[in-house]
Amino acid sequence: MCDEKNANLHQDSSKRLFLKQVAASALGAGIAGATGRMAFAAKVKMPPLPENVMTPDAALERLVAGNARYVAGQSTPLNFSNDRAALVSGQNPYASILSCSDSRVGPEFCFDEQRGDLFVARVAGNYLTTDFVATLEYAAAVLHTPLIMVLGHESCGAVRAAIDSVDNNTQFPGHIQSMASALAPAVRAAATLPGERFENVVKMNVIRNVDKLRKQPPILSRLVAKGKVLVVGGVYSLKTGKVDLVA
Repeated sequence: MCDEKNANLHQDSSKRLFLKQVAASALGAGIAGATGRMAFAAKVKMPPLPENVMTPDAALERLVAGNARYVAGQSTPLNFSNDRAALVSGQNPYASILSCSDSRVGPEFCFDEQRGDLFVARVAGNYLTTDFVATLEYAAAVLHTPLIMVLGHESCGAVRAAIDSVDNNTQFPGHIQSMASALAPAVRAAATLPGERFENVVKMNVIRNVDKLRKQPPILSRLVAKGKVLVVGGVYSLKTGKVDLVA
């Protein structure tokens, strides 16, 4: 149990440094580039390319820059009619997001992206099942999406249910219990961590699912090892709209 927590919480220092550098540089670049993005959105969108050629690191930089624009209130205006016409021939998402289903968290909004840019899979508690692994494999292997983010958020009801289940042996009706049980390992893994417990569980749940995706055979683990796909984790703040990278 201790080894698992240490492996999950103490990521490679170079990776941590890269994520911090990306977040810092994107804050300025995202806001500065808002005017150009708005002008581009006013034009007719070109049909998507047949294969995504963006590097994983560039995809992460774009994602973080979009969040910086969103936080600053500089989101790109939407043009649904142009988007529809451009996407008839196919899709070319540059990032896949495994997100919670919470109605307050909208990946396209919080990363300031248009339809066709993000391949989003949503489930309460943003945790992996076989179906979600298959969905993300499809995005990586077929759509050539170079980035996967597991996106948690503060005040997550699924996390609250999991904590209640572990602490009080609460049994929820129907299939809700299966969700609480799936998140229970994150509750236990975060038990001895310093700081605010609920926040720790939210982060731990993201970290654990990032780790599972990186090691997931046969497709994702191979693409990660080859540097074709980058898997990261973030936590969305309901108060500020900012996504903090935690894995």
